[in-house]
Amino acid sequence: MFERRKTRQIQLGTLRVGGEAPITVQSMTKTDTRDVEATLLQIWALEAAGCDIVRCAVPVKEAAEKLGEIRRQIRIPLVADIHFNYRLALMALAQGVDGLRLNPGNIGGTPIVMEVVAAAKERKIPIRIGVNGGSLEKDLLARHGGPTAQGIVESALRHIRILEDCNYPEMKISLKASDPAMMIEAYRLLADQVEYPFHLGVTEAGTPGVGTIKSAIGIGTLLAEGIGDTIRVSLSADPTDEVRVGIDILKALGLRRGGLTFVACPSCGRADVDLVSLARQVEEEFRGLDEEIHIAVMGCEVNGPGEARAADIGVAGGRGIGLIFREGQVIRKVPEAEIVAAMREEVDRFLAERRAARRAAE
Repeated sequence: MFERRKTRQIQLGTLRVGGEAPITVQSMTKTDTRDVEATLLQIWALEAAGCDIVRCAVPVKEAAEKLGEIRRQIRIPLVADIHFNYRLALMALAQGVDGLRLNPGNIGGTPIVMEVVAAAKERKIPIRIGVNGGSLEKDLLARHGGPTAQGIVESALRHIRILEDCNYPEMKISLKASDPAMMIEAYRLLADQVEYPFHLGVTEAGTPGVGTIKSAIGIGTLLAEGIGDTIRVSLSADPTDEVRVGIDILKALGLRRGGLTFVACPSCGRADVDLVSLARQVEEEFRGLDEEIHIAVMGCEVNGPGEARAADIGVAGGRGIGLIFREGQVIRKVPEAEIVAAMREEVDRFLAERRAARRAAE
C-alpha cells in the first residue's frame, strides 16, 4: 500500500473524502440537468457501475431548480457544477446538494463570495476549487507564457486564499490539464503547500482509447506517489465508461478491491483460439459482478493455467477446446463453443461455495 499524503478530511453527503478515507471515483452527467428523467437514468446507471460521487452541470436557473428532485431519488452524493453566476450556487445549496464545484474568483467580488460561503457554511457543504489549464486568468497566461503547472498552482492558491479569508476550510482542490505531464507537475507542486484533499483528473482526455491511457498515466502516477483522494476520468464516452476506467486504475494499484479483476494474455502465434474475441466475451459476461473475483483468459493450453495461477477461475484455449481451471488447477475440458457457458457455471459455483464457507465461519 502506498503512503498517502496527509490531508484534511471533508464530508460530502454520506462520504468522507481525504484523510484515511478510501479513494473515491466520480463522474459527471452528460444530460441536460433540466431533463430530470434522463439525468436520473444516467445517475442510476452510474450508481450501478460503482460511481461514488456524481456531478451535474448547472448553467441556468431552470437546471438549479431541478437539483432537489434529482437528489431525492439518488443514493450517491450530488455535486453542482457552477460557473460565474453565484445565484446558481445559492439555489443549488437551497436544493440540498452535497457539494459545490466552483472557483471563488470568478463568481464575483468578496461580498458575493462571502454570501455563498455563508450559505455553504450553514450546511457545512464542501466546495471544490477546480482550476483548469485551459481557462487560466489572463495575467497568469501572460506572466508564464501560456498554460503551465506553475500558473495552475498560482491560480489555485488565489482561490484557496479567498475561502481561507472567509474562514472556510471545507474544500478540495483539482488542478486539471489535458497534458498529463503538466497535470502531474501541478499536483506535485501544490501537494506540500496545502493540506486540502485533491481531486485528480486529466481534463479533456479524449475518446476511450487515448483518454484511458492519458488518464491512467496522469492519475495513476500521482496515486502511486500517495497523492489524490478522489478521481474523475474524463472521456468522450458514456459516463459509465469513466467509472469503469477509474475503478480499474484504483484496482491496478491495489487501492480498491471488490468486483471483477480480469486478466487476459495478449495472444501470439501459439494460440489456437481467437483469444481477442474470447477475452471480450468473457469480460462482458462477468462485467456486472459485484463480488470480488479474479478471472483469467489465456491463449495457451500448455502454460496458461500456470501463468494465471492467481486467478480464481480461468480458461486456457486450445485447438477447438478450452481448459477450465480453478486456482491454477485444470478442472474441466469443454468444446470451444461452450467455454463462456462453462465459465459461468464455474464462477457461480465458486461464489456460492465461498458464500457458504463465510456463513459457516460466522
